[in-house]
Amino acid sequence: MLILQNISYIHPNKDLLFSNINLTVNRQNKIALIGNNGVGKSTLLKIIAQEIQASEGQLKTESKPYYIPQIIGQYNHLTIAEALRIDEKLQALHEILKGNASETNFNLLNDDWTIEERCNEALEYWQLADLDLNQKMESLSGGQKTKVFLAGIAIHQPELILLDEPSNHLDNQSRNLLYDFIQSSKSTLIVVSHDRKLLNQLDTVCELNPNGISIYGGNYDFYLEQKQIETSALYQDIQSKEKALRKAKEKERETIERQQKLDARGKGKQEKAGVSRIMMNTLRNNAENSTSKLKNAHAEKVDAISQDLQQLRKNVNDFDKMKFGFDNSNLHKGKILFTAEQINFSYNEKNLWKENLDFKITSGERIAIKGTNGSGKTTLIQLILGNLEPQSGKIYKAESKSIYIDQDYSLINNNLKVYEQAQTFNHSGLQEHDIKMRLNRFLFSNASWDKVCNTLSGGERMRLMLCCLTINNQAPDIIILDEPTNNLDIQNIEILTRAINEYQGTLIVVSHDEYFLEQINIQNSIQL
Repeated sequence: MLILQNISYIHPNKDLLFSNINLTVNRQNKIALIGNNGVGKSTLLKIIAQEIQASEGQLKTESKPYYIPQIIGQYNHLTIAEALRIDEKLQALHEILKGNASETNFNLLNDDWTIEERCNEALEYWQLADLDLNQKMESLSGGQKTKVFLAGIAIHQPELILLDEPSNHLDNQSRNLLYDFIQSSKSTLIVVSHDRKLLNQLDTVCELNPNGISIYGGNYDFYLEQKQIETSALYQDIQSKEKALRKAKEKERETIERQQKLDARGKGKQEKAGVSRIMMNTLRNNAENSTSKLKNAHAEKVDAISQDLQQLRKNVNDFDKMKFGFDNSNLHKGKILFTAEQINFSYNEKNLWKENLDFKITSGERIAIKGTNGSGKTTLIQLILGNLEPQSGKIYKAESKSIYIDQDYSLINNNLKVYEQAQTFNHSGLQEHDIKMRLNRFLFSNASWDKVCNTLSGGERMRLMLCCLTINNQAPDIIILDEPTNNLDIQNIEILTRAINEYQGTLIVVSHDEYFLEQINIQNSIQL
């Protein structure tokens, strides 16, 4: 069991990241920890893993967690065995088997006679059987490094497992192994991920925000249903308050007008009756005081409703306020844009693909390029863009306007400020206020217009890229996306999904995120 009580974390610069985090995780619970970028998901995992200390609160756990961080480059100088912290135990086993039965070796081994067997089985499960435990981590790809630490689960057999974005660098085959592991595991799991297919394997969703955790007793699809219900209720409350505010203002106006008419009528009667000037002044003051009290009473009611409405509107997700409005491609649907006949590409005189490729791309199509890591997806993109030529076969490329967007959104110039970057796409002569209005629409307020682009997060870079596309006078005929969701949180993936679904041109996508591919209505695929 894991218990978090009133956990808070304050950055070294004194900024509060989150507070009042209370959570109880029972044995064999499988929990998804979600939340916006920067809310502190990875920090909370590190606190649970006892890598860092909470600023306040208590942490109680029955066992040492097994923790796989999102960034694992810090292990590059170690061997696989050292990174998995099994090097001394394996060395002791080999020494004992060679006849060196010292007390030190037996203490290091600690009766774990199956350690080597578990290593081999675990590496084989994660398709790493060809790796040597003594080779350096720096020699491995990102996906292989992640799988090494996933293999460590079967080796160490922990009761509590913490995973931070475990599917980030995995191809589809490896992701499916991860999903199978999560489904079959008897361990307690806490997983931070933006992979929605992975999140659907877990039985509870915990949404982290700066003031605590909201718990939803179901998988990610269940969470989305509940959030939709909450959002619908919020909008109904807003509409109800807006109606109440209109009525209150109307009532305020009618009451004051009626009182003013009564005062005027009373004054006329008093003048006809010959009431003295002193008495008239007294009556006038009384009437003014009465009107003032009425105004104040109604003003207080209007102000109270306005404040309630303002508070409700604060709860509306900023991302729900975004508008895209992409222009359409000028090309008619079905026009042939690219044809490949028996093409191949070689590195070091070795063909990249076992079989030559034959395919065509027509205007309006939505195509996924699929394949394992190293299968040549990026090379094929460069061929489609015309940056490379095939070394066998032939290609036809029609005149068209295309844009290539990689996972780092490298079309953004890091040296420019946000407003300057937006201006580079202003080919139709939009006025300054129009550019700034578009930036506001994509949640870049005037406080961020002078922000240098190299300080932007992955989600901010993506939103700026989308903003630039809407500023451009004409949407590209082809958009090519290369692993666009890798550095995004769930909310930003949903923004990207909505934007792509408004785009009417040709779409070519490389992604291991099957859920994302389903959501953007991919129709065909090129399998490498």
